[in-house]
Amino acid sequence: MDEKDVVIIGGGPGGYVAAIHAAHLGASVAVVEKDRLGGTCLNRGCIPTKALVKSVEVLLDARKANEFGVEIGNINTNFPKIMARKSEVVNKLALGIEQLMKAGNISVHKGIAHILSSQLVRVNDKEIVARKLIIATGSEPIPLPIPGSDLPGVLNTDEILELKELPESLVVIGGSHVGVEFASIFNGLGTRVTIVEKLPLLLRSVDEEISKRITQVLLRQGIEVKVGAAVKAIKGVKSQESRVKSRGEGGLKTKDSRLKVVWDTPSVSATGKDEQEAIGQIVLVAVGRQPYTEGLNLAQLGIKVEGQAIIANERLETNIDGVYAIGDVLGKRQRPMLAHVASYEGEIAVENALSCSSRTVHSRQADYRAVPNCIFTYPEIASVGLTEKEVKGSGIPCKVSKFPFLACGRAVAMDETAGMVKMVCNAEDGKVLGMHIMGAHASDLIAEGALAIQLGATARDIALTIHAHPTLSEAVLETAMGQLEGSIHFRRV
Repeated sequence: MDEKDVVIIGGGPGGYVAAIHAAHLGASVAVVEKDRLGGTCLNRGCIPTKALVKSVEVLLDARKANEFGVEIGNINTNFPKIMARKSEVVNKLALGIEQLMKAGNISVHKGIAHILSSQLVRVNDKEIVARKLIIATGSEPIPLPIPGSDLPGVLNTDEILELKELPESLVVIGGSHVGVEFASIFNGLGTRVTIVEKLPLLLRSVDEEISKRITQVLLRQGIEVKVGAAVKAIKGVKSQESRVKSRGEGGLKTKDSRLKVVWDTPSVSATGKDEQEAIGQIVLVAVGRQPYTEGLNLAQLGIKVEGQAIIANERLETNIDGVYAIGDVLGKRQRPMLAHVASYEGEIAVENALSCSSRTVHSRQADYRAVPNCIFTYPEIASVGLTEKEVKGSGIPCKVSKFPFLACGRAVAMDETAGMVKMVCNAEDGKVLGMHIMGAHASDLIAEGALAIQLGATARDIALTIHAHPTLSEAVLETAMGQLEGSIHFRRV
């Protein structure tokens, strides 16, 4: 029987980071993973979608190359090659994680873990004694409980990454960051895209002003957006049959089947409802994810849950001594379901697990005040901290400043002028409470906002920091100056 200081169930961005961190701290570690190291993020989420995002960026740049004085001939997309590159990127990074596990002398067991007790885990026919146990089993796509959700061509966010051919049309059910990202990717590749969202706004996790702005951008890009639309069914339909004369033989050919997404909206009609629809070759269900705990034996162990989510405190401890939980398996309670949050929690759980037996490792609590959230649309969106609405709703006196990318020299040179930086600060002490960006490289620029909130920095601290010229980061500088005497390159209205 094997014995380890720490046994981690799940090898995703929470689990494998926790394993490597524990090994760095001198612990003996085992990881149990039923699929492939890297979890959803690496294999079916963050990384493959960003590989696709890059392909679309190259395509969009090529289409406007002539504006930069670069003449290019015919521009075509090779969807199988795009998908093959996506897989190559995933494989390369997965191999890197495997090498890191070997370098850390971490034993990896492939299979489904069954927790027999707080200190004993069985995987396949092997039992592992765990001095400390960390549950990091992640999440799975939420199914849509409506008629027709099981029809061929209705895909979840995992399955759409395995497409072999570019669909002619796509209906995305769900206006979350995942749904909007996929909509942007396929629209950029030439697919006709419709987003159907039951709430009145897309991207409910971002600042309302940014949400409204990106919706207008998506519309200008040719994406149809239907909000306030609660989908009630998906139906199969067939295009009208047409006589087609194929080489060597005649007869009827039926065009590919299509899917119809149906919803009700308020109407002034006698019934009070008006049925609407969107038709697509493929339907993507992107209504969110839910914690995955299958086979863990949580009820018998007495581990407290809320729905399917494990309950853990700020030290990532469950109610069972020596058992910790991190990442998406905790659900959305008081923290977002993001890969970098899982990694952060993995480090904290490991330190807390080892602190009782080590003088050099100290315990700490999770702090979610400065969690950046990035959405890879065109242009990107990134946010950290509180939105303007949240600050005003809390009663904190606040001041809001904005700076458009149109006034940033580097953005103009790049021809990436869509978007802005928005900063929300405490009106009394100037501390940064939230930063929200829509624009080129927003996912990189948001780090400055995250650091400011984490350190309790003020707008003046940012304004007094020299920012390189010409860079996009000057937009952050100018926004901070807008909290004070005013931006230099943007006239205050």
